Amino acid sequence: MDVVDPRPVLAPLLSFACAALVFAVGESVFWRRFWTFLAAGAKLLVVLSMLPGTLAGTVYVSHVVTFTPGVSIALRADAYGMFFALVSSTLWVLTTVYAIGYMRGDKDRVRFFGFFALCVSTTVGIAFAENLLTFFLFYETLTICTYPLVVHAETPQALRAGRIYLTYTLLGGGFALIGSVMTLDLAGTLTLSQHGVFAADTPTLALAAVFVALVLGFGVKAAIMPLHGWLPIAMVAPTPVSALLHAVAVVKVGAFGVTRVIYNVFGAEQLQTLGFAPPLALLAGFTILAGSVLAIRQDHLKRRLAYSTISQLSYILLGAALLTPLGALAAIMHVANQAFAKITMFFVVGAIAKETGKTHVSELAGIATRMPWSMAAFTVAALSFVGLPLFAGFTTKWYLALGALQADAWWFVVVMLASSFLNAAYWFPILHLAYFRAPEAPTDGANDARGGAGAGHPHRWETSKTLLVPIVICAAYVVLLGVTAEVPGMPTSVAVVAVERSFGLEAPLP
Repeated sequence: MDVVDPRPVLAPLLSFACAALVFAVGESVFWRRFWTFLAAGAKLLVVLSMLPGTLAGTVYVSHVVTFTPGVSIALRADAYGMFFALVSSTLWVLTTVYAIGYMRGDKDRVRFFGFFALCVSTTVGIAFAENLLTFFLFYETLTICTYPLVVHAETPQALRAGRIYLTYTLLGGGFALIGSVMTLDLAGTLTLSQHGVFAADTPTLALAAVFVALVLGFGVKAAIMPLHGWLPIAMVAPTPVSALLHAVAVVKVGAFGVTRVIYNVFGAEQLQTLGFAPPLALLAGFTILAGSVLAIRQDHLKRRLAYSTISQLSYILLGAALLTPLGALAAIMHVANQAFAKITMFFVVGAIAKETGKTHVSELAGIATRMPWSMAAFTVAALSFVGLPLFAGFTTKWYLALGALQADAWWFVVVMLASSFLNAAYWFPILHLAYFRAPEAPTDGANDARGGAGAGHPHRWETSKTLLVPIVICAAYVVLLGVTAEVPGMPTSVAVVAVERSFGLEAPLP
């Protein structure tokens, strides 16, 4: 049941207002933090206030402006959009706390936090986009807002990364626009509120062109191979930005867009007939394995995490492309499962670099002695990605394997097993170094300014509280999402509603 309500507009508007106020207060640290936290908390409360209605089947709709029939700017909080908005709103609060600690003393913090708020605002706007035009406008705004964050350091390396990032993402936006215009021409609408907008007699060649254009357009940000080249290069950005790129915005937005194309622009039934989904599933399976193989070869921590993200994102695309209820459930749940595990890892890597100056895997011998809580959180995230029971990642892989069997595509079960082994191959060496290798003797006692191993006596906190608290909370979420997967009222409940109502598939769970 659709209900007209201002909250789908209010949620992104709060972050836009926060960004404006951050720019307005300038270098006032107190007011910058005040407005940032107020907007983050208020936005999360607005999203949470819609959750009971969402679980009951209510969809909240806000119409902003209509240009011509079928062309408008409107927001619609359905179950899938709500799931995505809940993840991004929750993580924005935690990432804000982390970013305040991480960026302390850094230059251009006004610009950083202003554009940081704009990024999250556009992400929630995408989550609630009712149609392809609204989606496209927020999608391109996200590209523009993330550019200043990627080039924040303003070094030649950062500026080069920014140029590559813009080249990839703006080209992707161009394909998304072409696909949207073709959709309007063929279907007479841009809505994402249906389970397919094309008539049965629409020419197959035209539909193929639309599918390719939209998947290319959104697949760039989803980093599906061979459209992934920008992501490892963008790791020159500050760690809070890397965490934002990998867990909350940009890449997750790309995967979200592809799933909208599959289930709301085309619909599962029509794609089954057309046969467009199997090639996408095969490409996603290839990306899962190839990304993991490339991750094994990376010694730089953030680059290893980047290639892991390329692999992990394609779980969402594979689950969606299977066109089965359990596959779709896995795709939706992995939006949260990957987000909390990956942001935990980025937070830990950032804390390690901040406290010890270490940025490479080969430098981590004995780091668990110096930073036990951080490495415990990293271990939780690593075990989740490997797919051990009781962690969030196991839920994804379990339902994804069942979804593959529903589709009579048993080879994707093999892909899941291979992916688990490959994940172990690039996470477990880090854990071995951290826990079972003695720390290297420091060559410079000043390299650990907070008083760690280099200074000869441990600090009471292994890192500042503003860094450690978000790390521990995110790791706790990874466990919570694993052990409560089938508890009523938990995130899985929203995902089940999304499969049925947003995607138009049968109930994935009894």
